[in-house]
Amino acid sequence: MKILFLEPHEGTFYLFHKELAQKLIKLGHEVCVSAPDGDFTQNIKDLGCVKLNAPVKRRSINPLSDLKLLIYYIKLIKNLKPNVILTFTIKPCVYGGLAAQFTHTPYIADITGLGTAIENKGVLRFIALSLYKLGLRKAAKIFFENSRDQKFFIAHKIAAQDKTRLTSGAGVNLNKFKLEDYPESPDGAIKFLFVGRIMKDKGINELLEAFNNFNRKNIYLDIVGGCEEDEYLLKLEQAHQANNNIIYHGVQHDMQKFYKASHCVILPTYHEGMANALQEASATGRPVIASNIPGCQETFDDNITGFACEPKDAQSLTQAINKFINLNHQERCKMGLRAREKMQREFDKEIVVDAYIDEINKFAK
Repeated sequence: MKILFLEPHEGTFYLFHKELAQKLIKLGHEVCVSAPDGDFTQNIKDLGCVKLNAPVKRRSINPLSDLKLLIYYIKLIKNLKPNVILTFTIKPCVYGGLAAQFTHTPYIADITGLGTAIENKGVLRFIALSLYKLGLRKAAKIFFENSRDQKFFIAHKIAAQDKTRLTSGAGVNLNKFKLEDYPESPDGAIKFLFVGRIMKDKGINELLEAFNNFNRKNIYLDIVGGCEEDEYLLKLEQAHQANNNIIYHGVQHDMQKFYKASHCVILPTYHEGMANALQEASATGRPVIASNIPGCQETFDDNITGFACEPKDAQSLTQAINKFINLNHQERCKMGLRAREKMQREFDKEIVVDAYIDEINKFAK
């Protein structure tokens, strides 16, 4: 069969879905990937996929831009004639879903999270829910990364119960993110790591506020992720000037070295589909500090593989950081080992890949 991935960003495909594509290619299927060209274009081609440039503007709310994307998807599907389409995140799910309906092509959607528009309510929420209803109404199957999102879509009559399937997020490649020796800290130094987009809803404000309380020589914070807003670039610069142990590294493609060097990974996010950074960190054998919300709760066991904090609460985050600092080296190591074991039991990438293969095989039959 010919299978078309509609992705918002080629990094999303390469970092989280390439194992599925590799399995499909191994089974003899042709895989095409539609996403804006960028740093991973050649990597995707090297996997054996057909790479197609797409005019997806993730943060844009311009109707003309979205209409252009819809027309692009319709033309693309008519030209490629795929047997099955896989759509990820809101714009590919909505406009890719509409294009699939228009061309009478089967499609499977993946809801990677509700997104800021829905979480914050208001007019944008109404628009987003209306678009989702249109885009998902003919989906053969809709994958969800946490049960809260699944129940939300069923309750709002966007998805029928029998059309949904729950997975452990995108899963984590346990061979790529292998267990690493826990770093020693003879001088008492502790390195924390934040991985995610630099934006309000990822809890970056609370993170920087909390670390104002730890302006000490042996407490470090590395921040990794893309930043699309000048306001937050300025905040990161000011944070570094105030405390040079806070370092922003921008976008990084080799995350293993950052996880390996860290003692703990922090994600004080407001909402998540399923937090990939927490899965990767845990697979590497690192404890986590994360928001006590769906999409994070599933990935760690409080007081066993990490500590929970309340979202939008810098004081709660500070308390969780203090808890971790007060552990001894052996206790931190034990947390990290238990985190790895949890990933092996519940979040192995192969489990998620097999779930997709199962649904795709129904079209082959």
